[in-house]
Amino acid sequence: MLELQTVLMFIGASTLLALAPGPDILFVLTQSMSKGSRSGMVIALGLCSGLVFHTTAVALGVAVIFQSSELAFTLLKLFGAGYLLYLAWMAFRDASRSKLNLDKTPLALSALYRRGILMNITNPKVSIFFLAFLPQFTNPALGSVTVQIFSLGALFMLCALSVFTLVSLLAGKLGAWFSKTPYGERILNYLAGTVFTALAVKLVFTSK
Repeated sequence: MLELQTVLMFIGASTLLALAPGPDILFVLTQSMSKGSRSGMVIALGLCSGLVFHTTAVALGVAVIFQSSELAFTLLKLFGAGYLLYLAWMAFRDASRSKLNLDKTPLALSALYRRGILMNITNPKVSIFFLAFLPQFTNPALGSVTVQIFSLGALFMLCALSVFTLVSLLAGKLGAWFSKTPYGERILNYLAGTVFTALAVKLVFTSK
């Protein structure tokens, strides 16, 4: 059982970390602006669901593999970068279709949810971050450290989901206004594609 003071400190730290500029919040921001608040919130839910993977990895010690094995770390980050480039290509494609006034079929919410999960779990630095961050708030004298890790992971997910939901709502309203302007939808898609490409390049050159 975690102490109240520890829980409050952890919630404060987690909220600030979720607010810090990073791949996840940029992903939510760009997707909410280009596809709407509801899509952004579904992606946020997917991103936070992906944190279950990283929490489990830390609790079971699997995250140590990504920290100690250069090959495992490199393979996962390259897969993640490839996925981001795929998203960038789709965003640029949608921008081109907007220009030609072609009909676009919106992604199903389930597809957006899976996109969020995949985006999160293919970033090995999240597991390494959790490996360094979560144990700092555990206390073996209070019971099972594994249970405490899962409890802290769940709290982090709630904090991140709250922040991402707020970002989705605000970005969605901004995107809705912007898309009504001439070429607004094209610009939003180009912006999303550029952000995805930049995140992919950043991930490729990320080191442990």
